Amino acid sequence: MTLGLRIPLAPLVVALMAASLVTTEAIQKRAAWPPAVRKTSETAPALTAEEERRTIVVPPGYRVDLIAKEPLVVDPIAIDFDADGRMWVLEMPGFMPDTSGRDSRDPINDVAVLEDTDGDGVMDKRTVFAGGLVLPRAIKVLDAGAVLIGEPPNLWLMKDTDGDLRADTKTLINNSYGRAEGNIEHNANSLVWALDNVIYTSEHDWHLRRQNGAFETVPTLSRGQWGASQDDAGRVYRNFNDAPLFVDYIAPKYYMRNGNLVRTRGLYDVLITREESIVWPVRATRGVNRGYRDQFFRADDSSVTIQGAGTPVIFRGDRLPKALKGQAFITDSPTNLVHAYRIVDDGTGRLHAEDFYEKGEIFASWDERCRPVNLASAPDGTLYVVDMYRGVVQDGAFWTDFLRDYIKSRSLELPVKRGRIWRIAHDGMRPGPAPRLSSATPAQLVRMLAHPNGWWRDTAQQLLVQRGDKSVAPQLAQLTAEAPDWPTRLHALWTLDGLDAIGSAEVARALADKSPEVRASAIRLSERWLANADDPLGTAVLKLMDDASWTVRRQLAASIGELPQPVREQAGTAMLERYGSDPILVDAVISGLRGSEAAVLERLFQPNAPVQPADAVMMLAAAIARSGDAAAVQRLIARATEGQGIVGARLLLLQGIDTGLPTAGGRGGRGGAGTGARGRGSAVLARTVAIAAEPAALTRLAAADSDAGKIAKSIASKIEWPGKPASVVDVAPLTDEQQRRFTGGAELYKNICLGCHQADGRGREKLAPDLVESRYVTSVDAGAAARILLAGKEGQIGLMPPLGSTLSDEQIASLLTYIRREWGHTGSAVGPEDVREIRGLTKTRARPWTDAELQQGRGRAGGM
Repeated sequence: MTLGLRIPLAPLVVALMAASLVTTEAIQKRAAWPPAVRKTSETAPALTAEEERRTIVVPPGYRVDLIAKEPLVVDPIAIDFDADGRMWVLEMPGFMPDTSGRDSRDPINDVAVLEDTDGDGVMDKRTVFAGGLVLPRAIKVLDAGAVLIGEPPNLWLMKDTDGDLRADTKTLINNSYGRAEGNIEHNANSLVWALDNVIYTSEHDWHLRRQNGAFETVPTLSRGQWGASQDDAGRVYRNFNDAPLFVDYIAPKYYMRNGNLVRTRGLYDVLITREESIVWPVRATRGVNRGYRDQFFRADDSSVTIQGAGTPVIFRGDRLPKALKGQAFITDSPTNLVHAYRIVDDGTGRLHAEDFYEKGEIFASWDERCRPVNLASAPDGTLYVVDMYRGVVQDGAFWTDFLRDYIKSRSLELPVKRGRIWRIAHDGMRPGPAPRLSSATPAQLVRMLAHPNGWWRDTAQQLLVQRGDKSVAPQLAQLTAEAPDWPTRLHALWTLDGLDAIGSAEVARALADKSPEVRASAIRLSERWLANADDPLGTAVLKLMDDASWTVRRQLAASIGELPQPVREQAGTAMLERYGSDPILVDAVISGLRGSEAAVLERLFQPNAPVQPADAVMMLAAAIARSGDAAAVQRLIARATEGQGIVGARLLLLQGIDTGLPTAGGRGGRGGAGTGARGRGSAVLARTVAIAAEPAALTRLAAADSDAGKIAKSIASKIEWPGKPASVVDVAPLTDEQQRRFTGGAELYKNICLGCHQADGRGREKLAPDLVESRYVTSVDAGAAARILLAGKEGQIGLMPPLGSTLSDEQIASLLTYIRREWGHTGSAVGPEDVREIRGLTKTRARPWTDAELQQGRGRAGGM
């Protein structure tokens, strides 16, 4: 097959390439590995690309090739490749362009196309496809000159219509891709076309799907922070800051079906924690936000833990050792390295990650300005590293005083407008040929689905789906049955689905495939037929209930929700009875039971039923309570409290009810919590569930000094019944000026805080704490909350960055007023004079606060 091969290189070019590689290999082979840590020099001068390359250390047998450097590429943050292997670079010189510590909203950012015109493996031509962008965040190259570009709040479809690699048309796809004024570290990003033909995002609440030639949004739950990737099975991986790796076992669309779902296990499941992951920088790395925390550093001042995880990439290429294929790589730009993880399957589909190298990194530099910010599994089968080459990669809004002083002492703010693209290659494994898929026929693209490099398979599938030629359906169907490797069979199935040309025969055959990954996808693909109770695929799918693989069983748990109502309840009950100890399976089942949770719970309590699965009982009870169905909640309370003793499943029911009932209170504003009116100094706290009669057994239990009594008391506080006095809280109505401050604070919250703390104030697991009923938010005095916003706070979850240098006293007062009167809170308004006083009292504070310090009773009058 000649498709994708270049014309042979001229002998002189080959000789020059060989000489260059020998020089690079000689430099890198001389270095010991793992290397000793270098102490920080007094200065951190900007190096040329060639000088920087000599600072990069890789494991024995590997080398780093320079693919592009400034001025050909400037401040790169992400790359993508078109069907012919040209590199499309998203550039962001607007990030921290000067010493002010603020991002530039000026339209000075580009999307550039880099080409290797002479075949020497190095980019030598630059064309600006689109310029004048404001802090763009994502790029996805499509077919026929089309490119998706995420420029919050806009998602654009730009097209080159005449073949000169310059955008000629610009169409708005959606104007809610992130927030225009959103913080640069917490805004929509990523456009990853995955196996299921959904284009996945990160830190955003919708994905994208191309349907009938147009793009439509697919609602999702916001997860991740910067970057996303997929493995051969189509599982999507993300991470954030100091939490290195998460995976979606189940597609997020399932969790959007049931608004009563309390938990979403299986979506964004942790594979390794920061504490479990050890990094090995080759230089002292105190130049990070919490560089003053000695416990995060070794005696040589190198960081022990991840400081800024980003851009997880699953390597799926074919020109590095097989041991790396399917493994995960992340950037950690604050410590100047790329870290590798081994993804371990326990043999049944349950995954965890572990450090790939015991005491070393796949890529590490002792140049402080080397900043890996993105990665790509490339068309040539190797791994590409996007190096922004900056002294500063932490957004100025989040600098601690320590980091600010460090940056200034080493003059790291400048220079800017540099950048490099590196390739991690291996001795004896020549990078693969450049593709020529733009001119490939449909039949040739079908053959490319069997390519050993995942990039080629993905691109072939995407081109076939975009071009919509169904004439290849017979060849694709043949691949689903005869391809020797399961990734090819998967691509063939999902390509058929993307073409809307898949038949029940292909799906039925795939349900019996020897690969659990294929069987799981076949269950998903069968869903278009499952609503028909008479279709034989429904029976075939349910035969996989006891499949040996967790991957298959979990997918079946999710897909049960697409079955007709009677079968759905029966099958859901059966799965919970058998595998209710698996929280991922439990949540997947409940996601498809909206309106049937009580019926399934009743089935679990039938006299002849087996022992009730604890997790399933609690989560079903929580979903019923979350639904707000008063009659169902009253029956549930009765089942949990009537009779002798509160033990076992009945205690689980109570815990579930308490978990699912919303906290009392509504939206804030003038009249206090939930009133929406001006008010006269008091407000009745709204309750979401009003049952028909007093739950006598619950109220008796609530008086008991026991664990069950405490839960019952909590439940009673969240519901009402006839004759129960409504709680009244004195609330000072907001003046016109305070109301304007509340409204302004809501906008500030949306742009600065929402990415971490979420719209409902409930925070994000392992990233940001719950603000609802937080003691710092609802305290009589706002002094502690003001201190946190001014100087930051650190604790078990991580660092709340200081905002005192970014926000004015008026803005902080507005933000505090908002969170103290939103989500049912009834706190007093905060004025700029209050913030000014705290700022003055704590002006010499150089480090974030801790819980211990904040709990020492310091109010507005408190000092340091």
